Amino acid sequence: MRRAGRAAALLVVLSAVLAALGAGTAQAATGYRYWSYWTGSGTGWAYATQGPSQVRPDDGTVQGFRFSVSEDSQDSAEPRRSPDFAEICADTPAEDGTKRVALVIDPGTAADAPDGEAPPALRTTCARVAPDASAAEALASVAKPLRYDSSALLCAISGYPATGCGEQVADGGHQASGASATPSAAASAASTASTASDDSGGGPSVGVLAGVGAVLLLGVAAIVQARRRG
Repeated sequence: MRRAGRAAALLVVLSAVLAALGAGTAQAATGYRYWSYWTGSGTGWAYATQGPSQVRPDDGTVQGFRFSVSEDSQDSAEPRRSPDFAEICADTPAEDGTKRVALVIDPGTAADAPDGEAPPALRTTCARVAPDASAAEALASVAKPLRYDSSALLCAISGYPATGCGEQVADGGHQASGASATPSAAASAASTASTASDDSGGGPSVGVLAGVGAVLLLGVAAIVQARRRG
């Protein structure tokens, strides 16, 4: 009877440990809130592999910007308007010595917005800029003020959002306590987590898992012994 009682106590401890681990995982941060940059590709969008300050779009192209919460470029939300240059720039005739770049600026949904802010309406516009202008310069010509961080990450378009830049957010869209990073840092963190386990990855560490395993083995052993002696 004593051994059976010990086995039951060990199983109670194990259940408590597993419950704590589950709660910690549920509270882990899940993504980053930022403006992603896209290029129009036919009737769809392609996630840009360079920043808007590095891209010099040709005349007749469409550039898109979408504010959302995403883990990385693989699940990032694209602009919610098709990249239709003819429609967006219909009222902007071509002129010698300039180029026209159509822009889709999508501030996202209320679920993506920082606490206390509401996203402005999606807008499309046609920028007429110098032939060698970058996508960032085209955007600045029609959507000031822009805000960037020290690493040239686009933080705000037309003043939205008022604060923050690539901050890490937890379940429910709220900013994780003390967390601020760029989407590239998120991708790096995800890569690190896939190759090694530590306390910074948002999940249980190797030490914790080893402890759980030890408790589980002790519980199983105690139950087996109790049954044999019962």
